[in-house]
Amino acid sequence: MTMVSSTIDKASSTVSPIDTADLCHFYKKWYKIMWLIRKFEDKAAQLYGQQKIRGFCHLYTGQEACIAGAVTALRQGDKYITAYRDHAHPLALGSCPDHVMAELYGKATGVSKGYGGSMHIFDKSCHFLGGHGIVGGQVPLGVGIAFAEQYKKTGYLCITYMGDGAVRQGAIHEAFNLAMLYRLPIIFVIENNGYAMGTSVERSSNVTELYRLGSSYGMDAARVDGLSVEAVHCAVEESAIKARNGIPSLLELVTYRYKGHSMSDPAGYRTKKEVEAYKEQDPILKLKALILGKKVADTTTLEAIECKVKDQIAQAVAFAETSPFPDPATAYHYVYKQIDYPFLQY
Repeated sequence: MTMVSSTIDKASSTVSPIDTADLCHFYKKWYKIMWLIRKFEDKAAQLYGQQKIRGFCHLYTGQEACIAGAVTALRQGDKYITAYRDHAHPLALGSCPDHVMAELYGKATGVSKGYGGSMHIFDKSCHFLGGHGIVGGQVPLGVGIAFAEQYKKTGYLCITYMGDGAVRQGAIHEAFNLAMLYRLPIIFVIENNGYAMGTSVERSSNVTELYRLGSSYGMDAARVDGLSVEAVHCAVEESAIKARNGIPSLLELVTYRYKGHSMSDPAGYRTKKEVEAYKEQDPILKLKALILGKKVADTTTLEAIECKVKDQIAQAVAFAETSPFPDPATAYHYVYKQIDYPFLQY
């Protein structure tokens, strides 16, 4: 995979710098969000190895800037939807880590009541409308959400995340077409981490600069450094202005995942040298250097944030461990609206 620093198309980047007056607020908030995501995922990996978390588990390690930059650029009430690499999004939006961790355990106290697990987290209270297990399946849903916001004249938008592997799905292109046809308040985001499971973008797509796919629909599109939380924030902020004025956008966030596609993936399709090279561009370390370099905060302040996150993670694990599993009698609940649906046996 080509290194990020040489693949950012600067001609497509129209983002503006953040107002320096906002630096203190955003930088420390970003650090808190990104550190929480990183440590949550590290703990999830450990617990998976202990068989406390079962089934599929897809970690967001390395991609933290892709969601942290978005949440500070959008309004409270804007909707979010993504695929199955979905632990980070509710955490960034303010979901309680206790309940997200409990969901990974399949416990009744989880954000999806234990029915969703790792791949199907859902928290309406923070406007996160789900992780979705079908590749690309969430994108038409995102268009439907945006249509609902437009129809109700709420002023809100839907930011719809997908991976680089999803863009080969036909439903994606149907969704792009409808979004442009109806001028919906939507931002499409491709989190291009270089690999669809184990297949590189270069091996699966004739067009490797994925943001260019938007041009077929007359959609505003840009390629953005997904390892820079500042760049993500600015790109999403500008796209949000367009979306609220009936101009959909496509953002390709060029990023990298440090772990395998899922916990069962040894990632033998890439070299250790490649992974280590990307770790030198770690989005959290880059943000930390900015914070210290611009004197937004000192090392003591950042260490305090890290300690608080450590306590949050420990509390989340304890909560998940002691929470009950769902009552088996409720197994068919939430499948159909009417609980006495024909053929369901309780």
